[in-house]
Amino acid sequence: MEADRQQAIDLIEEAVAAGARCFRACEVLEIDVRTLQRWKRALRLAMPGDQRKAAAQARTPSNALTPLERDEIVRVCNLPEYCSLAPTQIVPRLADAGRYLASESSFYRVLRDAEQVNRRGASEQPRTVPKPQGFCATAPNQVWTWDITFLASSIRGQFYRLYMIEDIFSRKIVGWEVHAEELAEHASILIGKACLAEGIRLGQLALHADNGSPMKGATMLATLQRLGIVPSFSRPSVSDDNPYSESLFRTLKYTPAYPRKPFESIEAARAWVYEFVTWYNNEHRHSAIKYVTPAQRHAGLDNKLLRQRKAVYEAAKAAHPQRWSGPTRDWERTSEVWLNPPKELCAEKPSLAKAA
Repeated sequence: MEADRQQAIDLIEEAVAAGARCFRACEVLEIDVRTLQRWKRALRLAMPGDQRKAAAQARTPSNALTPLERDEIVRVCNLPEYCSLAPTQIVPRLADAGRYLASESSFYRVLRDAEQVNRRGASEQPRTVPKPQGFCATAPNQVWTWDITFLASSIRGQFYRLYMIEDIFSRKIVGWEVHAEELAEHASILIGKACLAEGIRLGQLALHADNGSPMKGATMLATLQRLGIVPSFSRPSVSDDNPYSESLFRTLKYTPAYPRKPFESIEAARAWVYEFVTWYNNEHRHSAIKYVTPAQRHAGLDNKLLRQRKAVYEAAKAAHPQRWSGPTRDWERTSEVWLNPPKELCAEKPSLAKAA
């Protein structure tokens, strides 16, 4: 092998000396110029053999543990005094006893190869909670989402709780209440009132919430079952599973009208939230629904409004075509709104949940 490489180098150097281009001579022998350079460097450094990275990785490192040393590590880790400990606990204990077998990382590597890497002791394996079921709303009153947020009171350390329900298709706030505590009974009554106000039928609605105790209380679940509502819950500590409520609360607390001082009483908090909900539903042009109000979209009036806007833009373009380099603004109605969409849909539409 080495003789063949030396012969190839000699032939290429002879061709180059005769006026040939180096890469052309390499092409004749079906090798790359970099291969030639590597062969020459190996000869200069007196390191015969295959110098490619793969070949270097295939060689056994000089500091590798021997099979006997690896067996000893496994044996020690399975001794009664060490079998419930992690390598980070075993290695210092061995050092206290005057022994050194390997580093913690080597212990982990050996145990992994022996299929003995697991959680030692009484701790449970971390569980993977699957993503909640996705829901697609194509009309109002198909998918609601709700949550609870804190409103500061004038007493330090005490807060009022704002319960709020939003329709994800229209972004309309369909129900809200302010209480001094979090109770499943309050949530149950609120859901019942909202369903009565919106005329919800059995099996019509899916309701999404997080994993708080008011959301999963027995009274609340019994109410959902009685009303024929499909419950859906977020994964623990994953706020992105409930993006519409999170976005709504951000709009509420960052609106210029939000009080700079804590609420003096629960009545004051309720009065302010009432004004906010009235403004949000009837005046606020929501960016995710083509800048119509939630009340207009909930009532189905957005179709006519968006067609009128499109006609206005088309007329403006016809009057001054030089001002447009492409089509007019897109005023097409959003026909589908997803809650926790599947992965394949997220790849096509990376931003389904827009800010309120």
